[in-house]
Amino acid sequence: MHTVILSAVAWFAALFIATVRPVGSVRRRARGLLAPALAALALAGCATSPMHGAPAPDDAEVIPITDQLIDAERGDGAPAAAQESDALAAAAPQSTTYMLGAGDVLSITLWDHPELTGAVARDSGVDGVVQAPSAASFVIDQQGRLRFPFAGTMDVAGLTREQAVALLTTRLARYFREPRVTLSVQAYRSQRVYIDGEVRTPGLQTINDIPMTLLEALNRAGGLLPSADQSRITVERAGRRHPVDLIGALRAGRHAAAVMLADGDVVRVPPRDESKVFVAGEVLQPRALTMHDGRLSLNEALGEVGGINPQSGDAGQVYVVRRTERGPRVYRLDARPAQALALAERFALRPKDVVYVAASPLANWHRAISQLFPGELSSAVGATVRP
Repeated sequence: MHTVILSAVAWFAALFIATVRPVGSVRRRARGLLAPALAALALAGCATSPMHGAPAPDDAEVIPITDQLIDAERGDGAPAAAQESDALAAAAPQSTTYMLGAGDVLSITLWDHPELTGAVARDSGVDGVVQAPSAASFVIDQQGRLRFPFAGTMDVAGLTREQAVALLTTRLARYFREPRVTLSVQAYRSQRVYIDGEVRTPGLQTINDIPMTLLEALNRAGGLLPSADQSRITVERAGRRHPVDLIGALRAGRHAAAVMLADGDVVRVPPRDESKVFVAGEVLQPRALTMHDGRLSLNEALGEVGGINPQSGDAGQVYVVRRTERGPRVYRLDARPAQALALAERFALRPKDVVYVAASPLANWHRAISQLFPGELSSAVGATVRP
């Protein structure tokens, strides 16, 4: 700080010499004597001022961006994504065969005995019109039980259609010779998944005899909207949230969209606006950037904001501040070498990253002097250049 004060004093002296008007020879002599001293003080202030560096968190280590770091970051991300996909697949139903459940409406026919195919109770429709349901409809109650004439009450929840037919046939065989039973699901109402977020028709989707995969559920919801972020889809199951990156899975050769959904799953498709990167500091257009399906390189981020300010930015101090589970991490890129552009293109940003370009030493020094003597610096410069 003392060097900044010395530099300020030197500039204040220059301001004095420039504004007062002594005899021409004395003025020229004073300028000739002070010019080298002022230049030396100014350069010393720039070189030793502690304000030339970008501030970094005290508890964060500044990590240089190198090829080895980028390879390590990518290597750590791939196994994590694969583990999430495996965990989601392991928690999925082991069988794709539909299991009967409470609320399902069954159509049951006993061949050669049409008198036994009863009906569910009649419901009053709109405007009081009585609607007669199908004469062969039977509803599984909330306890998972089915009632059928002569067969009595049977627990059918959790059974497949074939198992329910076998059970019903065994019960009816006590009263009928070689009964032939046909059973089908007339309405699937026991198993549901919930689709929310950036889809055309969010809401409930019932699981039927067609296996309900993630891709099937998204298609039944009308497909993804253009604003959907396909890299951050989540499937919540049994209190655990599983991230699904459709784009990344396709690039890696995994079929994340084919994962089986289970009853009660909640699928959320977030908007792209939730995945932003913030670019600040010495760039031409500081602003928040929206990632492209969860992907944005450091080079793309700097390009979208117009690049580093050539008048005040320090290309040797490009920082990326990232919040992790272990605390903040700060990465630094020296963008002055030509090969740094390749590193910036390979370095993948993550949502909520902050890209900060530090000011150059000269820009920091100029701002410090301007704060100490507001308006005097430009006045002094203008006075010294006037004839």
